[in-house]
Amino acid sequence: MSKSRPTDFDAIVIGAGHNGLITAAYLARSGLSTLLIEARHEVGGTAASDTFAGARVNICNCDHLTFRTTSISDELNLRELGLEYITIEPPQINGDWNTENFWPLWHDLDQTLDALAYSHPESVDGYRRYATDVIPVAKLILDAASNPPTRGSLISSVVKRGGRGVGTMLKMSRMSAADVMRQYFTDESIIGPAMVEGPVVWGLSPETPGTGLGAVAFALRHVAQLGRPKGGSGALPDALKQSFLNAGGMLRTSTRVVGIVCEGNRVSAVQTGDGATVTAKVVVSACDPHSTFVRWLKNPPARSQSLIDRWKKTPVGEGYESKIDAVATSVPLFNGLRHEGLANTPLGSTTIVSPSLVELHRGAQLMHEGRTMPRMAMITNTPSVSDNTLAPAGKHVLSLETLFTPYSFTDGWSDTSEPERWLRQFGTLVQPDFVDSISEWRTMTPAHYETEFHLPKGHATSFAGGPLAALLGTTPELTRYHTPIKGLYITGAATFPGAGVWGASGRNAALTVLKELK
Repeated sequence: MSKSRPTDFDAIVIGAGHNGLITAAYLARSGLSTLLIEARHEVGGTAASDTFAGARVNICNCDHLTFRTTSISDELNLRELGLEYITIEPPQINGDWNTENFWPLWHDLDQTLDALAYSHPESVDGYRRYATDVIPVAKLILDAASNPPTRGSLISSVVKRGGRGVGTMLKMSRMSAADVMRQYFTDESIIGPAMVEGPVVWGLSPETPGTGLGAVAFALRHVAQLGRPKGGSGALPDALKQSFLNAGGMLRTSTRVVGIVCEGNRVSAVQTGDGATVTAKVVVSACDPHSTFVRWLKNPPARSQSLIDRWKKTPVGEGYESKIDAVATSVPLFNGLRHEGLANTPLGSTTIVSPSLVELHRGAQLMHEGRTMPRMAMITNTPSVSDNTLAPAGKHVLSLETLFTPYSFTDGWSDTSEPERWLRQFGTLVQPDFVDSISEWRTMTPAHYETEFHLPKGHATSFAGGPLAALLGTTPELTRYHTPIKGLYITGAATFPGAGVWGASGRNAALTVLKELK
């Protein structure tokens, strides 16, 4: 550390979502005195869980697919702190509104091909070719995210895999996700669900050029095993919090940051809404970059002006995801799932319901007009089937996430008629009496995510550039975690490798800080 004047802390981390928690835990465990500041009354952000109607529900529809591909759990001793994962098989069921024919995607590729041979025999050869081409890309993405991305580390990931997947990744990155999938499939009941969990989750039409890596979603499920923490998604941030505190870290909740103060060419302090100024040699923001660079910086050095100007010109996106949590006395059983061993069987799997590609493309336009699609894109599961700790005896939790639900909804989010439409629409896909078995339900809309989780306009900025953007390093604050201001770093979903409960961004940011402090 520098021999300059003493500070209150060696490091301050702003934002206790799972990435902020991870960064703070690594810094504290390395011996740095670390303060973690969170605006909400509890940690976890949208990876947290909540209590509703006597049940445990997740703030977002949080399947943890990529977190267990990292070394974070071992390095932070999270298992010893109570973190236990339940592996979900099959991880995913895919369906569409046109055919209402649902099919399982298993972690095992051969099982998936056998399932397709039953429900979509004409797509088996295409899926086999897709897997051959795209699984190496998925492995390359996971490898690239495993350490702070530098040109050397990324080239090392390529060499490690003998160059497999590089050409395909470069080709995919220039295409739209829909066009990537059309190389392998003609049946939209295969393509559509992949688009819902790819570009649509990013708030984009699947026809958007440059979204091609969004087509990797199916392949990732063959490379990584999907799991959920026992007790809900919030069990992960709870364990991370304990790891941080055990290392001597200090946590302040219900505290809003209003300023990041600079002196000379470096960061010097953080100002909070209660009038406090806390000094530190290092500040890591795990919050929205626009707020970090445009709203909070005080007296920034001239060397950072081009960065600030760029973010001033970057429009603040609007949220587009909503989620219904419902408590019911029965489990939804999909009418169109007829596979042996799965039909009429309660499943904890996540189910994707997709409109047509034309509808998804039009849905992105409707969203910008403040309207929703007639037939919604849905991501749904009943997590209490796999984890009986989540609901009271005799009851189950339904999670129903809908996409392209605009923050600036023309009818406003104070009325429940639109969410009720989604619920009734979902009810047409399952047994007739399921919706009637729901005793209580609530909706989280972009308006809720803004007021309750401090997401500007209900939108969580997500990095979608992939390893190629990291290799080029065109936005170093997003792909390298450091900034032109000495001692100021950023992490979170807006930085490489992006959204989802992954944690790699938090770990990579911490390793970058520690390396540069040396």
